[in-house]
Amino acid sequence: MILNYKVILWDFDGVILNSMAVRDQGFVEVLKDFPQKEVNALLEFHRKNGGLSRYVKFRHFFEEIRKESITENEVNEWAQKFSVIMKSLLVNPKLLIHDSLDFIKKYSSQIPMHIVSGSDQMELRYLCKELNIDRYFQSIHGSPTPKKQLVKEVLEANNYAQKNCVLIGDSYNDFEAADENKIAFAGYNNTSLKDLGVVYITKF
Repeated sequence: MILNYKVILWDFDGVILNSMAVRDQGFVEVLKDFPQKEVNALLEFHRKNGGLSRYVKFRHFFEEIRKESITENEVNEWAQKFSVIMKSLLVNPKLLIHDSLDFIKKYSSQIPMHIVSGSDQMELRYLCKELNIDRYFQSIHGSPTPKKQLVKEVLEANNYAQKNCVLIGDSYNDFEAADENKIAFAGYNNTSLKDLGVVYITKF
C-alpha cells in the first residue's frame, strides 16, 4: 500500500527513533527545580502531543501550567538546555526502530523520502548524521517551524503532487499536518490512530 505512493514523508520520534522515553527524561532533567506536579502535567501534555515542538511545550508549561508569562528568548533558552541533553542521550543506535529503518534503507533509492518532525531541526540533522541515516533522506526538517508548514514547504520546494505523497507518523499532530496539506496519512506505532488515514501500519 505505502509503495503505491511516489513520495514518503516521515515523522522521526517514535517512527524512526524510539525516543519518547528519553524525551520524557529530558523534560524531567531540565525542569527538575520545579514542582513535581507541574512537571507531571507537562509530561502528560507532551505524551498526548508527540508531534508538537519543544518550543510549544515549554511555552505551555510556563503559560498554561504555571500561569506565567515567558519571552521568546526564554523559550529558546529552555529549548537549548533540552537539546544539549537530547544530543548526548539520543546518539544511540540501539534506539533506532529497525522495522521502519530497514524499509527506508531498502526503498530510499527508489522513492524520495523526507523527514518532517516536531524535533528541533539542528538537533535532528545532528542525530541523523551521527546515526548515519541522513543519507537516506532528500531533506530533513524540524522545529521551530510547525509541522503543517514543514509539509507545505517540502511539497512546494519539490513541486510534488499531493496525490503522490504520504506522511507516516505516530501522533494526531502528524495526521493533522497531512490532512491540512491534503496528502495521505499512515499511522504507525500508536494504535489510537487505527481509524485515521489511508492505512495503519502494524509492520513494514
